[in-house]
Amino acid sequence: MEDDPQKREIINRRHFSFRLNFFFFVAFALFSILIVQLAILQFVDGPKLAAEGSKKGTREVPIPPIRGNIYDSTGYPIAFSTSTQSLYFTIQSQPNKSEDNSWAKIEKEMAKKLAKVFADYGDPTKTMTEDDIIRQMDLDFRINTISTPRRIKSGLTNKEIAYFMENRTSLKGIDILEESVRNYDDSSIAVQLVGYLKKYKGGVRDNFSFYKEKSLEKDAKLKYLEEEDVGVDGLEFMYQDVLRGRNGLKSYPVNNAEQVVGPMQITNPEKGSDLYLTINKNMQLKTEDAIMEHLKKIRTSSNSFERAPYAETGFAVAMEVDTGKIVTMASMPDYDPNIWAGGRISPEDYDNFGNVLTNGTISTVYGNYETRAERDKHPSSIVPSGSVLKPLSILVGLNEGLFTPTTIYTDTGVFSFGKKGYETFIRNSQNHVYGNIDAAKAIEHSSNTFLAKMVADKLYMRGTQNGKSSIEIWDDYMKQFGLGVLTGSGLPNESKGVIDYFNEAERGSPQSALVFASFGQQGRYTTLQLAQYVTMLANHGKRLKPQFVNEIKDSDGNVIQGYTPEVLNTIDLPEEYWKEIEAGMSKVSSKGFENFGYSYMRKTGTSEQDVASRRAENAVFIAYAPADNPKLAVAVVVPDGGYGSYGASPIARKIFDAYDEEIGLTGVPKKKTTDPTGTENTDGTSNNEVAR
Repeated sequence: MEDDPQKREIINRRHFSFRLNFFFFVAFALFSILIVQLAILQFVDGPKLAAEGSKKGTREVPIPPIRGNIYDSTGYPIAFSTSTQSLYFTIQSQPNKSEDNSWAKIEKEMAKKLAKVFADYGDPTKTMTEDDIIRQMDLDFRINTISTPRRIKSGLTNKEIAYFMENRTSLKGIDILEESVRNYDDSSIAVQLVGYLKKYKGGVRDNFSFYKEKSLEKDAKLKYLEEEDVGVDGLEFMYQDVLRGRNGLKSYPVNNAEQVVGPMQITNPEKGSDLYLTINKNMQLKTEDAIMEHLKKIRTSSNSFERAPYAETGFAVAMEVDTGKIVTMASMPDYDPNIWAGGRISPEDYDNFGNVLTNGTISTVYGNYETRAERDKHPSSIVPSGSVLKPLSILVGLNEGLFTPTTIYTDTGVFSFGKKGYETFIRNSQNHVYGNIDAAKAIEHSSNTFLAKMVADKLYMRGTQNGKSSIEIWDDYMKQFGLGVLTGSGLPNESKGVIDYFNEAERGSPQSALVFASFGQQGRYTTLQLAQYVTMLANHGKRLKPQFVNEIKDSDGNVIQGYTPEVLNTIDLPEEYWKEIEAGMSKVSSKGFENFGYSYMRKTGTSEQDVASRRAENAVFIAYAPADNPKLAVAVVVPDGGYGSYGASPIARKIFDAYDEEIGLTGVPKKKTTDPTGTENTDGTSNNEVAR
């Protein structure tokens, strides 16, 4: 059949019409999609893209925050920050040994120029000589690397700032930075507790896990700055996030050539919050003075019982019995914290003070000895507790049913244990024989033999109880009283102390470990641990968390955190057991408490410690007062200090007096008269009687 031309024409027209309509439909669809995308771009993504565009056209320079202040309990500033304009200098020349350090001549010429500017435009009370400036330049790289900017001067005057801004191009390497400068009171108040600052960059950022995490921060207000000073020890580190505040920002609009094209906008930094400590400034300073004066006295004393020629360091902590507030914490000798000005310490200062930068009341500190060999001949700040542990030993014996408050022991002055012919003999101090004594008398006279026989030996002979060995039972009591565990203070680098009785049980025998532990020779503890322990004796079984901050206030003075006592654990013992140890503690000989005016509980200790080729004797003392309503507990440790009654007790007396004057042992501050008129010695002992 032949095709009909007319039909073919109709079909072709239909196909063309379809293709044309399809084309218009596709074009309309594409146009619609484009319109929708434009709408999304305009109304949905527009603000975001505009912000990104604005950001690309803006340069932000962080302004360091002003660090919060640290005050004592009365509001006295111990550490405080000021905002200032500082002049920094970056070395421009490169050292060349072949030119005999001629590279430094250029920098010394700069020092001469700066000295003239400071003299012409600076504060006349803050003059800097050319030598001062060269020292700050650190041209021999004793403190900084060559690329590190050196802070030459802080607290620039307006005239100095104007001069440097006008002559910036001719003074190469000079830069002016606004920064927060940390200032510390010249009295050196609890410096090891407060801590110090170092530059964030370098070792601090890389070696502290806390600051490693901060390096990942993206928020410009929270991001740490390279030249920022940050806390690396003590409360400065412990409360770093609270004290730091937030960065401010300088914002500059710039064009594609990075030229500033508009006015600068400033977002001011937010000041960090302020700490109000539990430490009392006057009490702290009196404690520090008491330690240093007493160390000097006992090193040269003509009294053979008192003389301690090797005593170089002393440590004391005073803790409120009901609250856990630490009102004084002294690690002596101390140092001027302003040696850390600028976030660095010079090698000379480190050589002089490196041994006392650490807080000896919570960690290991030695005296300042020239060599390691000489240092090893002396004990550190963490010493055996000695006889101050005996009240706790008595509590263990009573609570374990090894004896009762009325049990009588015949003290012959010696106790022996071990296989016949190979016995170990335990004797009392100075070979004293005390005859028939009970537990209270054992504490009063510090009887080693009572503790060895009635506590240690009986506990060992009884054997395992409820799946626990005698050593494990002993260890459990020690830890409940805070010995051999962290105090909960939260202070960085705090030591748990050193427990020796487990090693002695393996090396010797469980029996010998318990015997020596019973009178304080198998555990070395910190002064803070001993303060927490004696506080627990005073409040009858509550282990309080030591706390150092009474309040935290924001920059407007609003309290954002108050104080709440915190009980870490309790131990319930019959009241008669507490009364038994108090009957003994009330009669212990303690020098320096003549005419005290208050009843008080105390225990002296002379802990023996083998160091190098000799046996050191450390003075240890614990006490609390008033006895009928305990307010304050004190622990004092003097390594190499000899008898606790002579080497440590007098320091504690001055701490109690200082507290009574500033706060009040009865709750009301009481200024002592210069000539107290009390009657007889409250410890009822003669001057030549010695307590261990």
